[in-house]
Amino acid sequence: MSYRQTISGTTYRFDGLVEVMAKATPLRSGDQLAGCAAEHDAERAAAAWVLADLPLTTFLNDMVVPYETDEVTRLIIDSHDREAFSSIAHLTVGGLRDWLLDAAARDDSATRIAAIAHGLTPEMAAAVSKIMRNQDLILVAAASTATAAFRTTIGLPGRLATRLQPNHPTDDPRGIAAGMLDGLLMGCGDAVVGINPATDSPQATSDLLYLLDDIRQRFDIPMQSCVLCHVTTTMELIDKGVPVDLVFQSIAGTEGANSSFGVTIPMLLEANGIARSLQRGTVGNNVMYLETGQGSALSAGAHLGTGGKPVDQQTLETRAYGVARALQPLLINTVVGFIGPEYLYDGKQIIRAGLEDHFCGKLLGLPMGVDVCYTNHAEADQDDMDTLLTLLGVAGAAFVIAVPGADDIMLGYQSLSFHDPLYVRQVLGLRPAPEFEAWLAALGMVDANGRVLPVDLATSPLRALAAR
Repeated sequence: MSYRQTISGTTYRFDGLVEVMAKATPLRSGDQLAGCAAEHDAERAAAAWVLADLPLTTFLNDMVVPYETDEVTRLIIDSHDREAFSSIAHLTVGGLRDWLLDAAARDDSATRIAAIAHGLTPEMAAAVSKIMRNQDLILVAAASTATAAFRTTIGLPGRLATRLQPNHPTDDPRGIAAGMLDGLLMGCGDAVVGINPATDSPQATSDLLYLLDDIRQRFDIPMQSCVLCHVTTTMELIDKGVPVDLVFQSIAGTEGANSSFGVTIPMLLEANGIARSLQRGTVGNNVMYLETGQGSALSAGAHLGTGGKPVDQQTLETRAYGVARALQPLLINTVVGFIGPEYLYDGKQIIRAGLEDHFCGKLLGLPMGVDVCYTNHAEADQDDMDTLLTLLGVAGAAFVIAVPGADDIMLGYQSLSFHDPLYVRQVLGLRPAPEFEAWLAALGMVDANGRVLPVDLATSPLRALAAR
C-alpha cells in the first residue's frame, strides 16, 4: 500500500509501511548509509504525519520483514497477546502516543502501561517512539516499571544498578581483580560483574567464571557473574559443571542478523531453559543477559525487509526486543554508541537513540539498561555521555555499564566510569539494588541513604582482592 501527505503544496509519497517508518525516523547516519532516510526535514515531517494516522492494526497485517522468511517476525506475530491489545486496538499510532502520555500522568501509570505491554508489537513501539519528543520518551519510560531478579532485583523504581565491567586485554586475573576491587569500592556491580573475554576459548572462559564465582563466595557478595562468550560456549561449560550464573548473547532484529551471530531463536530458548534448570538464583531465576545495538543488522547486511527495501535501524533494534521478551532476561542493554559513527554520527544521535531504545524496551516490558558509550572516531565526548546518563536516570533505566576510568582498554571504546553512577544516584536520589545495598551497608560502605562512603582498604575485607 502506498501513502501520501501534502505539506505546503508539496505532496510526498511513500511506497509502503517500511518506507513510512524509515522516513519518519529522526535523522541518523546509519539510515543514510542504508539509503532509507528522509531527504530533508519536510519529507520527514510528512512521513511522521502519515505514521501518526496509521491504525495500530496495520502492524498486525503489514509486516516490515516478511513472516514467511524471518523467524523473528514469526515469533512477534505468533506470540502477540490479542487480549492485551484489545483495549488499544482502536487507536492510531498518534492515538497511542496520547494514550501513553495520559497514562503516564496517572497514579497507576505503571499498572496501566504494563497491562498493554504484551499487546504491543515491537513495530508499534518503534512507530510511536518516532513521533515522540525526547521528553515524551523520558516521561513514559519513567512511568513504566519492568523488573527481573536473580541474586539481586533489577528495575525497581528509585534504583539504578550497574554492570561492573573489569575487562582486561589478556584476561589477566590480577588485572580483572583490580578492576573488580575498584568497582566494588565505588558501589558498582549490582546488575552483574560481566567480563568481555579476550578470546572465546572455552578454557579461558571457564577460568574466568571460576575466578568470579570464587570472589562472590569468598566475600559473600549478592551478585551475578557473566563472561560474555557465545551462547554455545556457555552451554558447553554448563554441561561440564562450570559455575554459570547468566547466559549471554548478542541479538538482533532479523533472522539474518542473528544468523551472523551464529544463533537462532530455538537455540536461545534452549540455553534459557538449561540455565534456569540450575536454580542458582536466590531471589529470582531470570538467567539471560542480552545485548543489542542500532545498526547491527545493517552491519551484517541483514537489514532488508518487505519488498527488498531497507528497514530503518531503530525499527530493527526494537524487533530485537521481541526476541528478548520471549527469553525473560535478567538484563538487556543497548550498546548505544558502540558500533560507531557510521550508524550514530554524533552525540545528538547517540542521545536520541539511547532514549528511544530505553523507552521501547521498557514499553515492551523489559528491564532495560543502556551502555552509555561512544567510539573515539564519533563526533561525541564525555559531556554527551553525562547528558545521556542524566536523562536515563530520570527515565528510570534499570542499569548502566561502568568500566575503570570510563575507558575500556580491551574493547577500545569510551563508556562510564565507576564515579558516574554515583553522580546520577546522588543528584536523582537513586540507590543500588536492595540486596546489594544491604551487603554494602553491612561492610560500612554506604550510609543510610545508600551513598558510598570512603573506605580504608587496609581494614576492608575486600583488601584480599588487591593481593591476588
